[in-house]
Amino acid sequence: MYRSPYRTDRTLRGRVVVVSGSSRGIGRDIAVRAAADGASVALLAKTDKPNPKIAGTIAETASAVRGAGGQPLAITCDVRDPDSVATAVKEVVAAFGAIDVVVNNAGALDLRATSALAPKNFHRLLAVNVEGPYALVHSALPHLAESSNAHIVNVSPPLNLSPAWFSRHVGHTVGKYAESLLTLGWAAEFASIPIAVNSLWPATTVASTGMMAAMGEDVVCSSARSTQIMADAVHALVTRPAAERTGAFLTDEEVLRAEGVDDLCAYRLAAREEDLTPNFYLAPAPA
Repeated sequence: MYRSPYRTDRTLRGRVVVVSGSSRGIGRDIAVRAAADGASVALLAKTDKPNPKIAGTIAETASAVRGAGGQPLAITCDVRDPDSVATAVKEVVAAFGAIDVVVNNAGALDLRATSALAPKNFHRLLAVNVEGPYALVHSALPHLAESSNAHIVNVSPPLNLSPAWFSRHVGHTVGKYAESLLTLGWAAEFASIPIAVNSLWPATTVASTGMMAAMGEDVVCSSARSTQIMADAVHALVTRPAAERTGAFLTDEEVLRAEGVDDLCAYRLAAREEDLTPNFYLAPAPA
């Protein structure tokens, strides 16, 4: 059984947390970690029926949230549709009466080069990775502004402008960097409220279901950490006072080490620490 090395007295009890892309992987673990405090957790996801190619449904996450001690609200929502997002936010407020935390976790992964990436697929990257977070924050903003400790977390990378990252998969890079630019803009725009807006990114490859579907479970797990490391890092970030830190680009490692977690071995799936692969955008691109 997994035992987290992360310990804190800070809690999300009584808070309302909205997590997009929460049917599996990182989003599921973020939701369940919040539920362990007794939080009310709104689950926004497109997958409501089992998919033979990739595990996880929103109903399964709702069951896990309930089992962890939280109150789930499962909402089938395609973040590419702003009307669907706006309706989802209304459902959250009707059910829970507030929104304190928004985690923009839903993401699209497509590493094809320009010659192979059709414009419709490029648009999908932008729709999921940029337009979706924008729509969710736009709709949730009046409710976040009323929270006593409001946080927005974008699962997006630091802005590493090395041309090597663009040349390999410009479509994916542009989409994720645009989400990071939202972090910069919103942090400044919402500072006086205050609403903390930060980007969080895995320091190493994590064994998300999307990565395993794209690259194979054995390949990913041999060089990765578990998705639980992101769940613990999000919890640490959003239980801090909103005025304490905003506009930052952080890794899960940075956040947890600041919490006093010096040994991250509990999160490791790779056989050895040296087998871990640095995540995209955090190091020079491979030659």
